[in-house]
Amino acid sequence: MARSTRKSTAPTKPLLKPPIRIGNIDTAAVIGELRQLHEAAEDMNVDRMPADEELFGALLHLETHADALKDERAQRESAIKRVRLWEYLREQVDLHQSKAIEQARAAGVQWVDLAPSLAVNAPSAAYNKAKRLQAAVLTEEADRSPVDKRPVRRTPEAVREFERLAAAKAAARRRAEAEAASRHALLSPLAQRLIEQRAGLDDEGEATYWLDQIAEVLTECRTPTQLVSLETYVKAVVRELRKIERTTARPAASTADAQAAYAAAAKLIDG
Repeated sequence: MARSTRKSTAPTKPLLKPPIRIGNIDTAAVIGELRQLHEAAEDMNVDRMPADEELFGALLHLETHADALKDERAQRESAIKRVRLWEYLREQVDLHQSKAIEQARAAGVQWVDLAPSLAVNAPSAAYNKAKRLQAAVLTEEADRSPVDKRPVRRTPEAVREFERLAAAKAAARRRAEAEAASRHALLSPLAQRLIEQRAGLDDEGEATYWLDQIAEVLTECRTPTQLVSLETYVKAVVRELRKIERTTARPAASTADAQAAYAAAAKLIDG
């Protein structure tokens, strides 16, 4: 009977299952707890232990003097904490090595010069290893992202695909911001005219509320969120003024200037 062959996963496909990670730890606090265990055991070498902030050195010291702990419970607690801290260190290595590579490349270092430091024999191998390390950085960024939390597969292809998608998203965001700024250049003067002609507008009911919102946001309208809010408020004013005209059968503007401001806002919104 022929064995079924397992399909290989596409190298660009994101991981379906997020890797289990230790995440953030107050390492100094944990080292402090381990120090207390050795102090309680009257370890004669505890005074030679590196500072709590010196994680690597402290772990090496604790490993060397593990036999100073005579209590079995203290031995287990110390060993578990040290295993956890070493795992934390392992997670940090990829992140910081990748950043060091990025800084080296920015300084003009060639892949051939990085190969020995990455323990590989060829520039192409150095490039591929750097891309695999970069996957850890991208996964860390995805973990912090409120939108895209997909871990990145540790392949050069996956990293390049992630970078392509990230660049496309950034370009789309810049286009949206440019469009919002362009629209704001048209919308802001119209919103200002509505406020200036407020006395000639029928601002009863909800129209009053939305005109107040325009007046509040108009003076400090800079961020993309504020730009969107301003457009929302102008739309709401136009909607409420039209409702007044429809339900009362009277003009929403009592002066020619107010009517012109209302008409110009309505034209821009409809367009």
